[in-house]
Formats: sequence, C-alpha cells, structure tokens
Amino acid sequence: MAHALTPAEKRLAEPGRLPDHGLIGLLDPRLRIVAACLFAVVTVALASLPALALALLTSVALLRLSRLPLGRTLKRMAMMDGFIFFMLALLPFTVPGDAIVTLWGLSASWQGLAQAVEIGLTANAVILALMVLVGTLEPVALGHALHALRCPERLVHLLMFTIRYIEVLREEYLRLRAAMKVRGFRPGTNWHSYRSFGYLVGMMLVRAIERSERILQAMKCRGFSGRILLLQDYRLSPRDHAFAALLALTCAGLLWGDLAWR
Repeated sequence: MAHALTPAEKRLAEPGRLPDHGLIGLLDPRLRIVAACLFAVVTVALASLPALALALLTSVALLRLSRLPLGRTLKRMAMMDGFIFFMLALLPFTVPGDAIVTLWGLSASWQGLAQAVEIGLTANAVILALMVLVGTLEPVALGHALHALRCPERLVHLLMFTIRYIEVLREEYLRLRAAMKVRGFRPGTNWHSYRSFGYLVGMMLVRAIERSERILQAMKCRGFSGRILLLQDYRLSPRDHAFAALLALTCAGLLWGDLAWR
C-alpha cells in the first residue's frame, strides 16, 4: 500500500520546486561530505591572502546556492569567531616583525596581523563550507552517507544515536534540575552545591545507562542485528558530476593562484 506523502515530499513533487536548501539540497549526500573535506584540506593548505579571500568567496557562493537564512548563518559564524577572537587579537603583539603601533610598551607587527587575517579567513571559509555542505544534511542522511563511504559502522552508530538521544538526555537533565529547584536547591560556591551537582551527574549517567538498555532491547525486538540498512541506493546524477568537476576546478585554481601570489 502506498503511503501518504509528507508536506516536504509534496513540495518536492511540485514541478520545478527546489528543496529547502536549494541546489545544494539536490546533491548526493556522499558527494557533499567528500566535497566539504576536499575544500577544507585545500583551504587549509593555502597561504596567500588573495587565495584565502577567494576561498571565502567560494564558501559565500555555496551559501547562496543553499538558500540558508543569511542572518542566522552569520550569527552562527559570529559565535565561532568569538572563540578565536582573542587569539587573533593577540597575534600581532606576539609575532616579531615590523611594528605597526605600540600600546603599553607592546609593539604590534605587520607579520602578526597578516597571520591573524590568514587564520581568520581560513577558519571562516572552512566552517562556512562545512555548514552549507554537511550542516544542511539530515542526521539520518548523514549517517547513511557516512556508511556508504565505508566509515566504521560503530562510529556511524555512535553518531546517529548521539544526534537522536542528546535532546532526550537534555530533557531528562531539565527535569532533574526542576526537581532540585522545587526542593529548594540554590547553587552556590559551597560543598553542598558541589555534592548536589555530583549527584545530578551521577543520576544522569544512571538514567542514561538504563535508557540505553531499554533502547537496545526494543531494537532487538524489532530485528536489529548491528547492521545499518540503507533506505535508498545512492547514485550520482549528471548534476553531481557537474558540481564535482566545478569544485575540483575551483580547488585547483585556488592552489594555482596561491602558488602564483606567494
């Protein structure tokens, strides 16, 4: 018996209708993972600022093809930049070279500034490409694509179960925290608070083990044998071949340009 189409499937069934992630969403998941890895390796290998700037523009072009919301994506990029901001800000003052300015007896060098810009461009180009090509994949599609690429099954299982049940564990944590608040617990810098948080972590581990045992029993009852059953047979389309060729030419051009600009 044919099953009813979901709203997402109905939208895709409309003539000329693109998926939620534009042209990127039409590509084979395996190709997207390989393309992201290839682009990341090539971008990290670049050393000249013009080549890195072109790599970042390539990531921006992929972003436009994916039709991801620009504001939300830039906000996530800003969160990533926050982790490396202080390192980039300190590089000009820690790398010796020609001084730009002196603050409180510390000289900032042009060489340090160039390294900071290089790291910033590399990180943003790689992260943006990963967000577009891999971050837009559904968790199940990502797991099946990794399995199709001959990744170890146990790692794929671990990834898929983590994605599936991390929200369940978060809800369990929120319930335990709510129970602690109802009982009058207020965190502080004292041994009672430390012991209470230790009990909280221990209870989370105990409940996670109990839930994992129940999940394993339920999966065995449904015939799970430790193997991943693919829901579809992946096949590369002419669109996939064209994208792979274009990306390969882009990476080759970036490497050639990097050698020319050094």
